[in-house]
Amino acid sequence: MEFLDPSIRSNGFIYAKIFGGFEKIRNSIADLVAIARMLNATLVIPEIQETLRSKGISSSYTSFSYLYNEEQFLAALKNDVIIVKTLPSKLKEARKQKQFPTFKPSRSASSSYYIDEVLPALKEAKAVGLVISDGGCLQATLSPSLAEYQRLRCRVAYHGLRFREEILALGHEVVKRLRASGQPYLAYHPGLVRDTLAYHGCAELFQDVHSELIQYKREQLIKQRIIREELSVDSHLRKINGSCPLMPEESLLGEVALRDNLCLLIERSSLTAGRNLFSEQNLCSSPIEHELSLIAYYIASITSQPLQQHIFFQPVGLLLRAMGYPPQTRIYLAGSEIFGGQRVLIPLRAMYTNLVDQTSLCTKQELLSLWGPENLLADDAVEPLPSKNAKQLKEEWDQAGPRPRPLPPPPGRPFYHHEKEGWYGWIAEKDVEPEPSSMDLRRKTHRLLWSALDYIVSVEADAFFPGFHNDGSGWPDFSSLVMGHRLYEMASLRTYRPDRKYLAEMFNSSSDNLYHPKRSWILSVREHLNKSVGEEGLLRELRSSKPTALLSHPVPECSCQTSNSDVVLASVYGNVVECPSWMEKGISLQDPISGQNDSQEDELELDRQLEPDEDGSTQTKPSIEVDEEMDPDD
Repeated sequence: MEFLDPSIRSNGFIYAKIFGGFEKIRNSIADLVAIARMLNATLVIPEIQETLRSKGISSSYTSFSYLYNEEQFLAALKNDVIIVKTLPSKLKEARKQKQFPTFKPSRSASSSYYIDEVLPALKEAKAVGLVISDGGCLQATLSPSLAEYQRLRCRVAYHGLRFREEILALGHEVVKRLRASGQPYLAYHPGLVRDTLAYHGCAELFQDVHSELIQYKREQLIKQRIIREELSVDSHLRKINGSCPLMPEESLLGEVALRDNLCLLIERSSLTAGRNLFSEQNLCSSPIEHELSLIAYYIASITSQPLQQHIFFQPVGLLLRAMGYPPQTRIYLAGSEIFGGQRVLIPLRAMYTNLVDQTSLCTKQELLSLWGPENLLADDAVEPLPSKNAKQLKEEWDQAGPRPRPLPPPPGRPFYHHEKEGWYGWIAEKDVEPEPSSMDLRRKTHRLLWSALDYIVSVEADAFFPGFHNDGSGWPDFSSLVMGHRLYEMASLRTYRPDRKYLAEMFNSSSDNLYHPKRSWILSVREHLNKSVGEEGLLRELRSSKPTALLSHPVPECSCQTSNSDVVLASVYGNVVECPSWMEKGISLQDPISGQNDSQEDELELDRQLEPDEDGSTQTKPSIEVDEEMDPDD
C-alpha cells in the first residue's frame, strides 16, 4: 500500500466518538489519524465523550480542545491528512438524522477491515462514523509495507497532540519547582486502576470495600465477555506471576524483622553513599526507628489505632533503596486515580518523605484555572440542616422526660447528599452500581487534566519507575505511554522497565530469611533494575509491549539513524533506516498560537549544545546517572 500525499479530493468524511480516560483517548487519536490517511478521508476532529458527557464545564474548552491544542493538531499534520473542525452543514443535518453508517471497531482491527468494509461504505455515503471505546481502533503491528503509517501514529502522538497552553505552562512550572533545589527527581506511577486490577483478579491484595469493588467490576467484565475466567482467583498467585502491580503496601512484618532486614541490606551492600548517610546519624537505631515512628504515626492517624508491633513491608521503597536512592530523594507521584486511596501510600511516604504530587506543588487557584469558569451543579450544593430557634429547643428539652434515661434507638432520618457522596458509597446500600451523577462525570473530566499534568512531569523526569505497565490486558496504560514517549525523545533517559515476575520471586526468596537475608539479594535486584534501563530492558519491552501498543515502544518504526547517532539502535534492533537530510540539521516546529519561529541564533545554539565533544559526550543537562545525590551506581 502506497503512502501518497493527501488528496484534495478525498473519499469522504470520518467523524468519531472516543470513550475512555486519558490513555485511551491519546492512543485512539493516533490510530484514528492513521486510518483516515489509509482511507484517503477527511478527518473531523474527534469528539472526546468524557468531556461532552459532563455538564456545566467551561464553554471555553469543549471536547478535543479541553485537553489538546486544536491549532497545533491541524498544523502539525497538514501534510499527512486533511483535518477539519466540523462537518459541513448539510452533512451535520444528515448525521442528526442518522443517515450515515456507524462502525465500532475493536482495538485490534486490521487494515484489511477498513479497506474491505469501511472504505466501500465511506465512498457510498460520503461520511461514516466510528465509535471507539476500546482504547484504540487499529492493531499495533502492521506489515512492513505500512511502515509509514506507523510513523504517522508517532507524529500524531509526539508532535500533533500538544496539550493546550494552560496545561503546558502549569506542567512546566511543576517541573521547575521540582528542580528548584538543584536536585533531580524521580517520577513514580503506581498503576492502581480499578479496571485493570479487576481484569487480573487482584482483589485479595486489598481489604474491605476495595476488594468488593474490584470483585464487582470483575463480575461485570465477565458478563461482557471481556474476561473468560472464574470470578474468584488467587490474587497472590497472580502477583507471583507478575499479573498484579508492585504494591506500595504489602504484607505485615515484625518491627524488629524489618529493621534488622534493612540494616543488613545497607551494611552488606556496596552503597557507600547510603552507608555514609546512615552512619552519620547512627543508623540502625535512629533513621530506621524514625521511619517506623513515621509509619506508625501515619497509620494511627488514619485507623485511629496505635501501631506498635507491626509495620508494612514496602517493596517499591525497598527497590528504590536497593538502587541507592536516599530518603531525601524527591519523588513525584503520578496518577489521577490511585485505587485504595492514600492509605496504600503510607509506607512509601514514611520511607521517602519528599513524596509529592500536583496538589502539594500547585496552589488551589492554579489547579482551578485549568478548569475555567464552570456552572454550579444542582447536586453539588449541600443542603444545610434545618435550624431551630430557642423556643423549639426549649420545648424539645422539656418534653424529653426525666434524666438519666436510656437512649432511644436512632431515628430513621434521611441521608443527605453530602453523606452519600463518594465513588464507593453505594456498595453498602445496593448490589448494583448506580449511574454516575453529574458531579461524578465532572470529576472524571477533571481527571483528564490531572493526567495531562502528570504526563508532562513524568516525561520530563530524570528517572521514571512504573508500578504496573504492560499488564497484558491490551488496554493502553499510563506508564507504558510515558515510557514510550521517553524512549522516543531520548533513549538514554533513565526509565526502569522492571520484570514484576522476577521481582516477586526475589521477594519470595527472601521471605524465609528476613532476619538474615542473603548477600546476593540486593545485588541481584540492582543488577536487574540496571539492566532494565539498558538493552536487556528494551528487548524485553520489544517482545512484550510491541504486540499490544505501538506507542508503548515506538522504536524502531519511529526512529532513524543519523551520522551522529549512537550505535545502540542498530545493536538492539538491527537495521535502522537513515534519517532524511533535513533532520541532520534539526527542525523547529512552528507554534500556531504565537506564530513566531525560533531565531537563527537559537537554532545555532541548539546545534552547538547537541554537537559531541572530543570525548564523544554532549553538552546536554547532566542526567540522573551523574548526580551525586541520586546515583544508583554510587
